[in-house]
Formats: sequence, C-alpha cells, structure tokens
Amino acid sequence: MSALDAVALLRPWWFLAIPVVVLLALRAASRSAPLGDWVRAVDPALMAHLARTGAVLGGRRQANLAAALAAGLIALALTGPAVERADGRTFRNLDETVIVVDLSRSVAEGGNLQGVRQAAAAVAEAAGTRAVALVVYAGDAYLAASPTTDRDSLGTTLFALDADTVPDRGSHPERGLALARRTLAEANVVSADVVLISDGDGIGEAATREAHAIAAQGWRLQALFVPADKPLPANAPKPDRAALDALARAGGGTVADIATPGPVLDAVGAGLAQHLAAGGYGVLAYADLGRWLLLLAAVPALVLFRRSA
Repeated sequence: MSALDAVALLRPWWFLAIPVVVLLALRAASRSAPLGDWVRAVDPALMAHLARTGAVLGGRRQANLAAALAAGLIALALTGPAVERADGRTFRNLDETVIVVDLSRSVAEGGNLQGVRQAAAAVAEAAGTRAVALVVYAGDAYLAASPTTDRDSLGTTLFALDADTVPDRGSHPERGLALARRTLAEANVVSADVVLISDGDGIGEAATREAHAIAAQGWRLQALFVPADKPLPANAPKPDRAALDALARAGGGTVADIATPGPVLDAVGAGLAQHLAAGGYGVLAYADLGRWLLLLAAVPALVLFRRSA
C-alpha cells in the first residue's frame, strides 16, 4: 500500500477551488506592469524613491504569484487531507452495517435463496473491517447475528439461512428495519448502512416510516432487489421492484439487483472518512492535516510583506 492510500480527504469538494486559483495565477503571471495603473498615476521620480525605500513592492507579478500560491495551499488545506488515527478502530460504534434479509414466502418460492446468501456475503465483504449484524424477517424479525467483525462466523450463519429459518409466516419488512434501527441505536452507532435484501413484497407505509427514521439518524438504507428465479405459484406474492426503489430513496440510499450489486457494494464500501464526514464526525477517526498546510501557506504570504533593500 502506497503512502497516498493512507490519506483520506474529509472535504474533497474544496478541490473545485484549486483550478480557479491556478487560472488566477496564470493571469497574474501574464501581466507585465509591475504596479498596474499606479505607475501612470504617480510621478516617476516619486515612484522611484518609494521603490528604493521599500514603501512599495518592486513587482506586482511577484506579489500576485505569492498570493496565488498561498491561496492554493489554503484551498488544499480546506480539502481536509487526513490520516487515520491510531486509536480510531477502538471506537467500535463509529461505523457499522446491518444486513436485513427477507426470508418470506415470496423469496423462498422464487428459488433465489442462494443468490440472497451470496448477496449478503458480498455486502459483509464490502463492509471491510467494520462490524456487521444480520437481521432476518418474514412475519416477524430476529437478530440472527449481533454486530461482529468475525466474517467466518457470519458466513456460517448466512450459509444456514433457508425458508424455515423464520417460523412466522408473512412479510413485514418494517419489522426487520425496526430491529436494525434498534440494534444500531442501542450501540450508539454514529454512521451506518442498513442493507435490505428483499423482493419488495410487504412494503407499505410502515416500512416507509422506518426508512425515514433510519435516514433521520444520519444512517443510510440501501436495498438489493431479489427477482424470482423461477415461475411463482398463482397465489404467491409477486416481486415489487418499484416499491423497493421508493423505500431506498426514502432511506437516503441506492438500490441494485442481487445479480449486479455494484452500486450498493460501493456505497457500503465507501471509506470510513466519507461516512463520518457526511455526518460531521470525521474528526473522531481521522487527524486533519489541513492546519499544517495553513502554516505552510504563511510562507509565500510573507512575500507580500517583503520590503526591498
């Protein structure tokens, strides 16, 4: 891993200011008049005397370039270059992921449980070193795995999921989301992703309220859609992608199919700095180096106060 891989940007949008500074610097360098219009407004003999005594800066170009360099360093400092604190990972409640798996009749009869298990495992892998919890639901919801960083143990639990894991018949995603929210709240988690893996059956106003409650905590609700892998019985509930899309939007997240989960995995796998900075907690896990760049910006700024000999 290179040294750059260890550096995160807490406020990357400030990079937009750097091209503006570069353009201003190029414009300043292209101007040849040393003191602009002052050389035409002040008597030449008086201007020469002021220059000899150090009352004016000998060249405007130098001043402009120094100011541009200082401004560029300030803009770079404002991007928030940071390195992870050595004790950052001791705060286990900084960033977590809860996977909520739909094991209702429609998913089971759709014949896609293997895809569900694989998608859940992919989400756990994308979470990296962050703790992951597992909630399963059908007619009711249960915490199948408490927040853990032990991927082997979690994988074993995921492999055992089947149509009989949840004994309660029905489909109540709001109960799964509510349990995920309580799990995060009880641990005082600062930043989190709740990933709902579902075919969209059973989503209604109650689930939407839970999605809004998750977003209100500063967490994100992502969703992975489970299509039917085989024809469903005539009386079986049908997958509802539109309902799942709307739910993910209400929770401030994104949605994808379990066969192409890339957008959701990218969101879950985003760096800790991105997650925490979005909630204003980046300082908990990262040490901001911007202050030192501000001190460096003072060096070219001193040129602006230089007195000629």
